[in-house]
Amino acid sequence: MERMTELVNILNEAASAYENDREIMSDFEYDRLYDELLLLEANSGVVLENSPTQKVGYEVASSLEKVRHHTPLLSLDKTKEIGKLESFLADHEGVLSWKLDGLTIVLKYSNGLLSQALTRGNGEVGEDVTHNAKFFRNIPKGITFKGDLWVRGEAVISFTEFERINEGMEGEKYKNPRNLCAGTIRQLNSRIAASRKVDYFAFAVLEHSEYKSQTKERALVFLADQGFALAEYKMVNTENVADAVEGFKQTVDKMDYATDGLVLTYDDVEYSASLGATSKFPRDSLAFKWADELATTRLIGIEWNTSRTGLINPIALFEPVDIEGSTVARASLHNVSIAEGLELGVGDEISVYKANMIIPQIDENFTRSGFVGHPDTCPVCDHSTILRDEKGVKTLHCDNAHCRARVARTIVHYVGRDGANIEGLSEKTIEKFIDLGYISNFSHIYKLGEYAEQIKGMEGFGERSYAKLTDAIEKSKTLDLANFIYALGIDNIGLSGAKSLCRHFGYDFDAIRLAEPDDFSAIDGFGDIMAQSIYSYFRNPQNNENVDAALSHLNIKRPETVAPVESSLIAGKTFVITGDLKHFDNRKALTEYIEELGGKVAGSVSKKTNYLINNDTASASSKNKKAQELGVTIIDEQGFLGLVDNNH
Repeated sequence: MERMTELVNILNEAASAYENDREIMSDFEYDRLYDELLLLEANSGVVLENSPTQKVGYEVASSLEKVRHHTPLLSLDKTKEIGKLESFLADHEGVLSWKLDGLTIVLKYSNGLLSQALTRGNGEVGEDVTHNAKFFRNIPKGITFKGDLWVRGEAVISFTEFERINEGMEGEKYKNPRNLCAGTIRQLNSRIAASRKVDYFAFAVLEHSEYKSQTKERALVFLADQGFALAEYKMVNTENVADAVEGFKQTVDKMDYATDGLVLTYDDVEYSASLGATSKFPRDSLAFKWADELATTRLIGIEWNTSRTGLINPIALFEPVDIEGSTVARASLHNVSIAEGLELGVGDEISVYKANMIIPQIDENFTRSGFVGHPDTCPVCDHSTILRDEKGVKTLHCDNAHCRARVARTIVHYVGRDGANIEGLSEKTIEKFIDLGYISNFSHIYKLGEYAEQIKGMEGFGERSYAKLTDAIEKSKTLDLANFIYALGIDNIGLSGAKSLCRHFGYDFDAIRLAEPDDFSAIDGFGDIMAQSIYSYFRNPQNNENVDAALSHLNIKRPETVAPVESSLIAGKTFVITGDLKHFDNRKALTEYIEELGGKVAGSVSKKTNYLINNDTASASSKNKKAQELGVTIIDEQGFLGLVDNNH
């Protein structure tokens, strides 16, 4: 691999020099090295993406297609304490690697060739950027493995390349390499990506790949053998992880790539799979962040922002400061009590940081001149504000249901990706439509055709933009019930909660609307607050009127496979899945099927487990042994399908 990489770099440099009327080697020497590279590629089966033997034409995509990931790409839980890394490892071995600060990309290879590249997106759905991934400098064009292979890695642009590109730009420049990389990869014209040096570092084989390994380190070695560049990693245990972290820290300043910490993951693949995940994080990996970077600045003032629920949030505005690679000039204060507690006054000297390296926060107020106070009227509609004190926490509210900000943000939430998913309706566009009287509730979205000519004449619109918007609205009319419930914006009910509601009530929306608080409290994971939120929402006549008006335009989908919950042998049962599957494409598909039938899927076998699904029921695997010890029934896929058939 080293010789192949060396040849590719030498030949590309020679070709570039030739194109710029310079000659750094003779034609004879170029041809000799070119033939050597061809022979290496033929013998190894590996072809680097930037190899001069490959001639790839530029592509222009009309749009970035949305594609659902085979395996959800969850974000990682974070810590800044080495002690937590040590307790996380316990008696297990782990892989510790750089957490590169770029854009996560999943590459799919089929029959040895790159067939698809997806961004992480929201973790469930990513954007297809295959046309640009073909121009990543260091990914293999072809690999020896001929099965389906999904590789997760990070696309990055070096500091050196970042500075080169910014120097050549006029006007506003990119803030940091990550922004430049993200903007490059999401370009529709691949010529732009080809002109910028994007590198790709692989760090995992995804679980649905045909390649299987017992350890993650072996999978990394396999990826290296296939021609992938790897993020630097070290094998660690409880005794040496602190030294390994220190070793990484000593070299961070020498890195030509941005990094925001490290990632620790268990080496054992089967053990990792047995742990499962929370609704947000996988349990087998943990991100380690360096200590918070603090910056001192001065408070300019406090801005008050009205949300869709009527809550008016205070936001601190301060003189811009650079923290961890980006410029920060505002930070949420969350509620009135926090602003009062910090005694924030205009001109105060404050220190700020990024919580979890992401969210700007105020750390301390050094001068404490005194809280400037909260507004008596809503900053948007001028309706009088209400100060509420619940258990010592003061919050400010606008009680005007027709407040422009409340209506706008409610509709923004409704059209979002996990809701009605209507592209083309940005917050600014929605605010314009509200001001013009085109929209005041959900159902009005589906009547925008009444204002077709006016919208086409608006700034930023035209025939094409209007056509795209109407197509998106038409497409959104077929909607899953869980996404519709989430789109309504009921307090404390996220998408996961909406899905649980649907499963519990057998996808009967009328049953959900008529249910009592105790009916909701019976749902696993629902507490009194969530139960009261749903109950109160559907006891409001105005809400029900808006819901019915929206439903008159919609085709709400109900899973065809779902069995009546009360008669399902799966409902209320807890399953654990292990081993290879034959009937279902992957574990995610089987998990979703079980959940549709009212069951639950856990990552590890416990006393609460009802069934372990394993096609190798006689194996001596750790999960089989655990199930036998606890008296848990072990069934294969056919046994599971037998339970399903007995429902009918």
